[in-house]
Amino acid sequence: MAQKTYQETINKNLERVDKLVEDSVTLAAEGYPLFSWLEISPIDSCNRKCVFCPRSDAEVAPNQNMIMPKMLYEKLAQELKEISYSGTVMLAGYGEPLLSSQIISMTEAFSRVCNTEITTNGDPLTPKVISRLMEAGASKLILSLYDGPQQVEKFSAMFAEAGAPSSFYVFRDRWYTAEENYGVKLTNRSGTVTIGNQRPVDKTQKCYYPHYSMMIDWNGNVYLCPQDWNRKMIAGNLLYSTLVEVWTSTTLRKYRKSLARGQRDLSPCSKCNADGTLHGLQHVNAWNKYFGGATGKNEGQHE
Repeated sequence: MAQKTYQETINKNLERVDKLVEDSVTLAAEGYPLFSWLEISPIDSCNRKCVFCPRSDAEVAPNQNMIMPKMLYEKLAQELKEISYSGTVMLAGYGEPLLSSQIISMTEAFSRVCNTEITTNGDPLTPKVISRLMEAGASKLILSLYDGPQQVEKFSAMFAEAGAPSSFYVFRDRWYTAEENYGVKLTNRSGTVTIGNQRPVDKTQKCYYPHYSMMIDWNGNVYLCPQDWNRKMIAGNLLYSTLVEVWTSTTLRKYRKSLARGQRDLSPCSKCNADGTLHGLQHVNAWNKYFGGATGKNEGQHE
């Protein structure tokens, strides 16, 4: 029963995200598709050390109380406004976003422009914090519950006290054992995690992450996707470049063409076992059309 329960939660979340990603495929004037999912890391620190997360290893991801400066997230919000962005900003990334002292201000900045969601372990939440996030314009809170079923009752009461509608939050049951993959869609986070029943790395597995999304760190560095916990391959920095400049950069174009062919030879993809084709099919097709078929006649199709 537990296996069925958490898998249903995973499937429901994947369906929800897929709709957000695929319903907002917007083409730039030049013909290429814009990103429809931006994951932003407000802080490089977390109060938990989940065994399936690189944050549990201080040599891989030490806690650093570094937060995204206001100047940067306001710059990003303004750029999104200028391109009439219709996608989603997810505040999550490499840490627990609600630990950032700027989370309310950051939420306000992005929610004025687009759908803005927050993924949290719920530990910093109180009825007051929930109310402030609603007032700031957050579209939804995604709570990953790691301690047990009793958390559902606890947080349900908290949201009720804050006057939050059920549509404002999602509970993800993640309190399971290693045999049940901890209730998550387990990946090796580009070779930084080995625990659990990990699928082997398949260097012929296609991946669509860079076709529809960008991963933005607290300091403005842009990475291929949230799986890249080594954080060594930087596609650009948004303190010095615009979102569109990085999105259309030579680096990201190279990875898109390679991954659409099912070639994971480039780092960090060569060590990654994530599926990568769960979202973004329409973006892949749009990129292939823009590239003039350079990635192959049948690219972008699931196999």
